[in-house]
Amino acid sequence: MLRMTSCLLSLFLLSVLSIMAAAQPAGCKIRITDKGLDMLKFETQKFVEEELSNISMPEMLGKEGRFQYTITDVKITELNLTHADLQFVPEVGLLFDVQNSSISLSFHRRILYWFFYDTGNINASAEGVNINTVLSLIRDDEGRLKINNVTCDAKIDKMRAKFSGTLGKVYDFLSKFLTSGMRFLLNQQICPALNHSALVHVNSMLDTIPVRTEVDQFIGIDYSLIDDPVVTSRSLDMHFKGMFFDLSNPNDKLANYAVNPVIREYDRMVYLALSEFFFDSGMYAYYRAGIFQMDIINEKMPKDLEMLLRTTYFGTLMMLYPALVDAPLSLHLAVTSPPKTTIKTSGATVGMTASVKVMVLPPGQPPIQLSSMTMESKFNAKVSIKGKRLAVHADLRRFKIFSNQSALESLALIPLQAPLKAMLQMSVVPLINNWTKKGVRIPLADGMDFIEEVVEYHNGFIVIGANLHFSKGLREMITGGNNQTEAETNTV
Repeated sequence: MLRMTSCLLSLFLLSVLSIMAAAQPAGCKIRITDKGLDMLKFETQKFVEEELSNISMPEMLGKEGRFQYTITDVKITELNLTHADLQFVPEVGLLFDVQNSSISLSFHRRILYWFFYDTGNINASAEGVNINTVLSLIRDDEGRLKINNVTCDAKIDKMRAKFSGTLGKVYDFLSKFLTSGMRFLLNQQICPALNHSALVHVNSMLDTIPVRTEVDQFIGIDYSLIDDPVVTSRSLDMHFKGMFFDLSNPNDKLANYAVNPVIREYDRMVYLALSEFFFDSGMYAYYRAGIFQMDIINEKMPKDLEMLLRTTYFGTLMMLYPALVDAPLSLHLAVTSPPKTTIKTSGATVGMTASVKVMVLPPGQPPIQLSSMTMESKFNAKVSIKGKRLAVHADLRRFKIFSNQSALESLALIPLQAPLKAMLQMSVVPLINNWTKKGVRIPLADGMDFIEEVVEYHNGFIVIGANLHFSKGLREMITGGNNQTEAETNTV
């Protein structure tokens, strides 16, 4: 009975943990709308035309009555995919559909009739070309967006051929027979070419989208998908972990208890949603990496602040260290806990608590602490995006200091409020912005950029709506992806 109770308890705990894991909110979400798909359609059409132009056809050998023929050097000379469309397939992925289009071909013939031998070129046209290709999108084991299956159906309604050469008119009756064979072969080549393009070439481009990558020498970011993409008739939604981590200790992770960001709009081509956790994990990673500390000394110390510090602690120096009255002073600032982001409809703020130690620096000796105080500050955080890089600009909004020793000493620190605030604005805030202005790349493929972006603040998350700009064609994006994959393979 006891063993059964223990087993049931274990199963219950496992089910609770699995539910909690499945319910993990996303730190980052991206929605591509049907308007974004309209722009991608043009690039997709060009890519498909290029892929079909490279189709290689096998040599045809045959006999019809007393005619023996060989068909070689089949080339597609022109594609006219005028009626092409790219759309979402709910719960599946994407559909590229071509209807009532045409393909022009040329090939070389060799024909033997009795003792007559003739060669020449044949120009042919395939009409009523219909291609229906469905790409199934999933999250792979590494958390990447991938095409895992292609369903393709290609059909050519009719094909016509025009002979040239000495006996061109005589052979016109062969055209029906030859074009039927060519139509069959072309039908057999279209889908394998598109399947290979999607599963190999397009997937290699998707491999260039960062999943787990370095931001700088201190932290990295995890953009792995937490579930399969959600496809509706109007959009493709991708939910990413969106978590920064300390490179020196990547397993030290911040738990995500933030609000799950929600994207409700469809008016723009693309939307990016970021929760408070996205920003908090970044500051947590920097905090754990130990960069949120600095020393204000020598030329970094404003002269009026140094004079005020010397005046404030003159009595302490005279009583305890009279020989150090003229020794240099310094301030040691260290953030004592990970900064916290708060996002509301009015904007985003970051709260930070730090210790401030006033030190005297005896020549050739270790620093001596004169006082320790706590500094509480709040920063306005303005989020922006340029191309594929997300940046944050901070401005000091509120500031106060108080003593760790006594309320009486806190009163004595009031004159230091204004100069310390000025010092923060001149020294600390530029340091923070120096790190954040470099920005972090968002998970988009090379060659795709955000333009005309609009930032909206909600309770607990930010939504950035934008349009897409292609700085590269899809062919160039895929070629670049192949080169990058090969370079990474050679490096390994």
